[in-house]
Amino acid sequence: MGGLEGKVAFITGVARGQGRSHAVRLARDGADIIGIDICADIPANGYAMAGRDELDETVGLVEAEGGKMLGTVADVRDFGRVKAALDAGVGHFGRLDIVCANAGIAPVAFRELSIEEELAQWRAAIGVNLDGAYHTAWAAIPHLLAGQRGGAIVFTSSTAGLRGFGGLQGGGLGYAASKHGVVGLMRVLANSLAPFSIRVNTVHPTAVRTMMAVNPAMTEFLESFPEGGAHLQNPMPVEMLEPEDISAAIAYLVSDEAKYVTGVTFPVDAGFCNKL
Repeated sequence: MGGLEGKVAFITGVARGQGRSHAVRLARDGADIIGIDICADIPANGYAMAGRDELDETVGLVEAEGGKMLGTVADVRDFGRVKAALDAGVGHFGRLDIVCANAGIAPVAFRELSIEEELAQWRAAIGVNLDGAYHTAWAAIPHLLAGQRGGAIVFTSSTAGLRGFGGLQGGGLGYAASKHGVVGLMRVLANSLAPFSIRVNTVHPTAVRTMMAVNPAMTEFLESFPEGGAHLQNPMPVEMLEPEDISAAIAYLVSDEAKYVTGVTFPVDAGFCNKL
Protein backbone atom coordinates (compact mmCIF):
# COMPACT_ATOMS: atom_id res chain seq x y z
CA MET A 1 0.00 0.00 0.00
CA GLY A 2 1.16 3.52 -0.73
CA GLY A 3 -0.02 5.75 2.09
CA LEU A 4 -3.60 6.52 1.00
CA GLU A 5 -5.24 3.97 3.27
CA GLY A 6 -8.65 5.13 4.47
CA LYS A 7 -8.82 7.99 1.97
CA VAL A 8 -11.42 8.51 -0.74
CA ALA A 9 -10.75 9.98 -4.20
CA PHE A 10 -13.19 11.50 -6.68
CA ILE A 11 -12.08 11.05 -10.31
CA THR A 12 -13.84 12.29 -13.45
CA GLY A 13 -13.45 10.71 -16.89
CA VAL A 14 -12.72 7.45 -15.10
CA ALA A 15 -13.94 4.86 -17.62
CA ARG A 16 -10.71 4.61 -19.60
CA GLY A 17 -7.38 6.29 -20.37
CA GLN A 18 -5.78 8.50 -17.74
CA GLY A 19 -8.83 8.49 -15.49
CA ARG A 20 -8.86 4.70 -15.30
CA SER A 21 -5.13 4.64 -14.69
CA HIS A 22 -5.46 7.17 -11.87
CA ALA A 23 -8.22 5.12 -10.25
CA VAL A 24 -6.18 1.93 -10.37
CA ARG A 25 -3.02 3.63 -9.05
CA LEU A 26 -4.77 5.39 -6.17
CA ALA A 27 -6.60 2.17 -5.28
CA ARG A 28 -3.26 0.35 -5.25
CA ASP A 29 -2.04 3.03 -2.85
CA GLY A 30 -4.99 2.38 -0.56
CA ALA A 31 -7.77 4.77 -1.60
CA ASP A 32 -11.40 4.03 -2.39
CA ILE A 33 -12.78 5.66 -5.53
CA ILE A 34 -15.83 7.69 -6.48
CA GLY A 35 -15.77 7.85 -10.28
CA ILE A 36 -17.91 9.36 -13.01
CA ASP A 37 -17.86 9.26 -16.79
CA ILE A 38 -20.23 10.48 -19.49
CA CYS A 39 -20.38 7.01 -21.14
CA ALA A 40 -21.80 8.58 -24.30
CA ASP A 41 -20.49 10.26 -27.42
CA ILE A 42 -20.30 14.03 -27.84
CA PRO A 43 -21.35 14.98 -31.41
CA ALA A 44 -18.74 17.73 -31.85
CA ASN A 45 -15.93 15.44 -30.75
CA GLY A 46 -14.08 13.55 -33.45
CA TYR A 47 -13.67 10.20 -31.71
CA ALA A 48 -15.78 7.79 -29.70
CA MET A 49 -16.11 8.28 -25.97
CA ALA A 50 -16.03 5.49 -23.41
CA GLY A 51 -19.07 3.30 -22.77
CA ARG A 52 -20.74 1.95 -19.67
CA ASP A 53 -18.97 -1.37 -20.15
CA GLU A 54 -15.61 0.38 -19.83
CA LEU A 55 -16.74 2.11 -16.64
CA ASP A 56 -17.67 -1.30 -15.25
CA GLU A 57 -14.22 -2.59 -16.28
CA THR A 58 -12.60 0.21 -14.30
CA VAL A 59 -14.63 -0.78 -11.24
CA GLY A 60 -13.35 -4.34 -11.64
CA LEU A 61 -9.74 -3.18 -11.96
CA VAL A 62 -10.03 -1.07 -8.81
CA GLU A 63 -11.50 -4.00 -6.92
CA ALA A 64 -8.66 -6.22 -8.16
CA GLU A 65 -6.29 -3.82 -6.39
CA GLY A 66 -8.21 -4.30 -3.16
CA GLY A 67 -10.11 -1.02 -3.37
CA LYS A 68 -13.79 -0.20 -3.52
CA MET A 69 -15.34 1.96 -6.22
CA LEU A 70 -18.69 3.59 -6.85
CA GLY A 71 -18.96 4.27 -10.59
CA THR A 72 -21.72 6.55 -11.91
CA VAL A 73 -22.69 7.80 -15.36
CA ALA A 74 -22.59 11.61 -15.28
CA ASP A 75 -21.62 14.40 -17.70
CA VAL A 76 -19.19 16.90 -16.13
CA ARG A 77 -20.95 19.69 -18.06
CA ASP A 78 -24.01 19.13 -15.86
CA PHE A 79 -23.23 20.44 -12.36
CA GLY A 80 -26.35 18.87 -10.88
CA ARG A 81 -25.35 15.41 -12.07
CA VAL A 82 -21.77 15.84 -10.87
CA LYS A 83 -22.91 16.99 -7.45
CA ALA A 84 -25.48 14.23 -7.12
CA ALA A 85 -22.92 11.54 -7.98
CA LEU A 86 -20.33 12.94 -5.60
CA ASP A 87 -22.82 13.46 -2.79
CA ALA A 88 -23.93 9.86 -3.15
CA GLY A 89 -20.32 8.69 -3.12
CA VAL A 90 -19.47 10.66 0.00
CA GLY A 91 -22.63 9.33 1.61
CA HIS A 92 -21.49 5.80 0.76
CA PHE A 93 -17.85 6.08 1.83
CA GLY A 94 -18.27 8.72 4.53
CA ARG A 95 -15.57 11.16 3.44
CA LEU A 96 -13.67 12.85 0.61
CA ASP A 97 -9.94 13.56 0.55
CA ILE A 98 -8.74 13.69 -3.06
CA VAL A 99 -10.17 15.20 -6.25
CA CYS A 100 -8.85 14.48 -9.75
CA ALA A 101 -10.62 16.66 -12.32
CA ASN A 102 -9.43 14.58 -15.25
CA ALA A 103 -12.30 14.50 -17.79
CA GLY A 104 -11.33 16.13 -21.07
CA ILE A 105 -11.76 16.07 -24.84
CA ALA A 106 -9.76 17.39 -27.80
CA PRO A 107 -12.10 17.96 -30.78
CA VAL A 108 -10.15 18.33 -34.02
CA ALA A 109 -10.86 17.85 -37.72
CA PHE A 110 -8.70 17.84 -40.84
CA ARG A 111 -11.34 19.26 -43.18
CA GLU A 112 -12.64 22.81 -43.38
CA LEU A 113 -15.50 23.36 -40.96
CA SER A 114 -18.61 25.49 -41.12
CA ILE A 115 -18.97 28.22 -38.52
CA GLU A 116 -21.63 26.11 -36.81
CA GLU A 117 -19.17 23.22 -36.55
CA GLU A 118 -16.41 25.54 -35.31
CA LEU A 119 -18.65 26.88 -32.58
CA ALA A 120 -19.80 23.39 -31.63
CA GLN A 121 -16.19 22.25 -31.24
CA TRP A 122 -15.29 25.31 -29.18
CA ARG A 123 -18.28 24.92 -26.88
CA ALA A 124 -17.70 21.20 -26.41
CA ALA A 125 -14.03 21.72 -25.48
CA ILE A 126 -14.77 24.58 -23.09
CA GLY A 127 -17.78 22.74 -21.65
CA VAL A 128 -15.96 19.52 -20.81
CA ASN A 129 -12.47 20.79 -20.04
CA LEU A 130 -13.14 24.06 -18.21
CA ASP A 131 -16.78 24.04 -17.09
CA GLY A 132 -16.29 20.40 -16.11
CA ALA A 133 -13.22 21.23 -14.01
CA TYR A 134 -15.08 24.02 -12.24
CA HIS A 135 -18.14 21.83 -11.64
CA THR A 136 -15.92 19.09 -10.21
CA ALA A 137 -14.18 21.46 -7.82
CA TRP A 138 -17.35 23.27 -6.82
CA ALA A 139 -19.12 20.01 -5.99
CA ALA A 140 -16.12 18.74 -4.03
CA ILE A 141 -14.96 21.75 -2.01
CA PRO A 142 -17.86 21.68 0.51
CA HIS A 143 -17.05 18.05 1.31
CA LEU A 144 -13.33 18.78 1.72
CA LEU A 145 -14.08 21.71 4.02
CA ALA A 146 -16.58 19.72 6.04
CA GLY A 147 -14.02 16.96 6.62
CA GLN A 148 -11.60 19.40 8.28
CA ARG A 149 -8.71 17.12 7.27
CA GLY A 150 -7.29 19.18 4.42
CA GLY A 151 -7.16 17.51 1.03
CA ALA A 152 -5.76 17.64 -2.49
CA ILE A 153 -7.25 18.72 -5.81
CA VAL A 154 -5.43 18.03 -9.07
CA PHE A 155 -6.69 19.40 -12.37
CA THR A 156 -5.51 17.69 -15.56
CA SER A 157 -4.34 20.46 -17.86
CA SER A 158 -1.93 19.90 -20.77
CA THR A 159 1.25 21.20 -22.32
CA ALA A 160 -1.31 23.22 -24.32
CA GLY A 161 -2.15 24.88 -21.01
CA LEU A 162 1.38 26.30 -20.80
CA ARG A 163 2.30 26.89 -24.44
CA GLY A 164 0.49 28.36 -27.43
CA PHE A 165 -0.38 25.67 -29.96
CA GLY A 166 -3.52 24.01 -31.25
CA GLY A 167 -4.24 25.40 -34.70
CA LEU A 168 -7.00 27.73 -35.88
CA GLN A 169 -10.06 25.51 -35.59
CA GLY A 170 -12.62 25.91 -32.86
CA GLY A 171 -11.66 22.63 -31.22
CA GLY A 172 -7.93 23.33 -31.04
CA LEU A 173 -8.49 26.88 -29.83
CA GLY A 174 -11.06 25.69 -27.31
CA TYR A 175 -8.68 23.01 -26.06
CA ALA A 176 -5.81 25.45 -25.52
CA ALA A 177 -8.06 28.11 -24.00
CA SER A 178 -9.70 25.63 -21.63
CA LYS A 179 -6.40 24.14 -20.52
CA HIS A 180 -5.00 27.62 -19.85
CA GLY A 181 -8.21 28.46 -18.02
CA VAL A 182 -7.77 25.47 -15.72
CA VAL A 183 -4.45 26.96 -14.60
CA GLY A 184 -6.16 30.20 -13.57
CA LEU A 185 -8.82 28.25 -11.71
CA MET A 186 -6.14 26.26 -9.91
CA ARG A 187 -4.14 29.32 -8.87
CA VAL A 188 -7.12 31.12 -7.34
CA LEU A 189 -8.31 28.00 -5.52
CA ALA A 190 -4.79 27.24 -4.27
CA ASN A 191 -4.66 30.64 -2.60
CA SER A 192 -8.23 30.52 -1.31
CA LEU A 193 -8.04 26.99 0.11
CA ALA A 194 -4.49 27.06 1.53
CA PRO A 195 -5.68 28.18 5.00
CA PHE A 196 -7.68 24.95 5.17
CA SER A 197 -4.68 22.78 4.14
CA ILE A 198 -6.40 21.94 0.86
CA ARG A 199 -3.73 21.84 -1.84
CA VAL A 200 -4.55 22.56 -5.48
CA ASN A 201 -2.26 21.85 -8.45
CA THR A 202 -2.35 21.17 -12.18
CA VAL A 203 -0.60 18.40 -14.07
CA HIS A 204 0.49 19.04 -17.66
CA PRO A 205 1.07 15.92 -19.77
CA THR A 206 2.59 15.83 -23.22
CA ALA A 207 0.84 13.40 -25.60
CA VAL A 208 -0.38 10.31 -23.76
CA ARG A 209 -1.31 7.00 -25.37
CA THR A 210 -5.07 7.27 -24.97
CA MET A 211 -7.97 7.59 -27.39
CA MET A 212 -7.64 11.38 -27.27
CA ALA A 213 -4.20 11.23 -28.89
CA VAL A 214 -4.50 8.01 -30.89
CA ASN A 215 -7.50 8.37 -33.18
CA PRO A 216 -7.88 8.99 -36.94
CA ALA A 217 -9.10 12.59 -36.54
CA MET A 218 -6.08 13.55 -34.43
CA THR A 219 -3.65 11.77 -36.75
CA GLU A 220 -5.04 13.61 -39.80
CA PHE A 221 -4.96 16.89 -37.90
CA LEU A 222 -1.30 16.54 -36.95
CA GLU A 223 -0.30 15.42 -40.45
CA SER A 224 -1.96 18.56 -41.86
CA PHE A 225 0.82 20.74 -40.42
CA PRO A 226 3.78 21.45 -42.74
CA GLU A 227 6.06 19.84 -40.15
CA GLY A 228 3.83 16.77 -40.05
CA GLY A 229 3.51 17.24 -36.31
CA ALA A 230 7.26 17.37 -35.75
CA HIS A 231 6.83 20.60 -33.74
CA LEU A 232 4.92 18.53 -31.18
CA GLN A 233 7.69 15.97 -30.66
CA ASN A 234 9.30 15.52 -27.26
CA PRO A 235 13.01 16.26 -26.69
CA MET A 236 13.38 13.02 -24.74
CA PRO A 237 13.30 9.88 -26.92
CA VAL A 238 9.66 8.94 -26.33
CA GLU A 239 6.81 9.55 -28.76
CA MET A 240 4.02 9.29 -26.20
CA LEU A 241 3.79 8.72 -22.49
CA GLU A 242 1.66 6.00 -20.96
CA PRO A 243 -1.31 6.84 -18.70
CA GLU A 244 0.56 5.27 -15.78
CA ASP A 245 3.29 7.91 -16.16
CA ILE A 246 0.75 10.63 -15.39
CA SER A 247 -0.79 8.57 -12.59
CA ALA A 248 2.61 8.47 -10.88
CA ALA A 249 2.62 12.28 -10.78
CA ILE A 250 -0.97 12.33 -9.51
CA ALA A 251 -0.09 9.82 -6.78
CA TYR A 252 2.73 12.09 -5.61
CA LEU A 253 0.70 15.29 -5.70
CA VAL A 254 -2.15 13.85 -3.62
CA SER A 255 0.13 12.12 -1.11
CA ASP A 256 1.55 13.40 2.17
CA GLU A 257 4.95 13.52 0.47
CA ALA A 258 3.62 16.63 -1.31
CA LYS A 259 1.87 18.05 1.75
CA TYR A 260 3.33 21.52 1.15
CA VAL A 261 3.09 21.51 -2.65
CA THR A 262 0.32 23.79 -3.86
CA GLY A 263 -0.26 26.27 -6.69
CA VAL A 264 2.12 24.34 -8.95
CA THR A 265 1.91 23.70 -12.71
CA PHE A 266 3.50 20.26 -12.80
CA PRO A 267 4.68 19.18 -16.29
CA VAL A 268 5.04 15.49 -17.09
CA ASP A 269 6.16 16.16 -20.62
CA ALA A 270 9.53 14.57 -21.53
CA GLY A 271 10.95 18.08 -21.87
CA PHE A 272 8.27 19.37 -24.23
CA CYS A 273 7.54 22.69 -22.51
CA ASN A 274 11.22 23.45 -22.08
CA LYS A 275 11.73 23.01 -25.83
CA LEU A 276 9.14 25.49 -27.11
